[in-house]
Amino acid sequence: MNEEIVSRIQTIIDFYGLTVSAFADQIGVQRSSISHLLSGRNKPSLDFVLKLVQTFPDVNMYWLLKGEGNFPNTADVVEPSGTKQVGTAAQSTQPIERELPLPVEKMAGGKPEPVKIVIFYPDGTFESFHPKND
Repeated sequence: MNEEIVSRIQTIIDFYGLTVSAFADQIGVQRSSISHLLSGRNKPSLDFVLKLVQTFPDVNMYWLLKGEGNFPNTADVVEPSGTKQVGTAAQSTQPIERELPLPVEKMAGGKPEPVKIVIFYPDGTFESFHPKND
């Protein structure tokens, strides 16, 4: 079971494009504790889980702990007009900080070249592609 949680934590790190160090800084834990979690040496504490879901509202706690639900978290969003928008990913209120800015390389036509493409599936799994590396 611990391997499954570790896998989901790695999914979160990859989804936000963070390094392990930047992820630890974002949620306010020591960098070594993330390394110990990812290596399987330690199990995540309740404090760690709470910090993670508070920092990243797109993370569904049940998905993180049990693999149930979706990531990113989908919820019914009620618009100010009162209409309901179903299945919209929750927006994080926390800015995502990266250690280094992503490179913006121009393709023909002046559009930025994609750095990473992520495809999400209904079962909560995803695939990521790095166009220059594939």
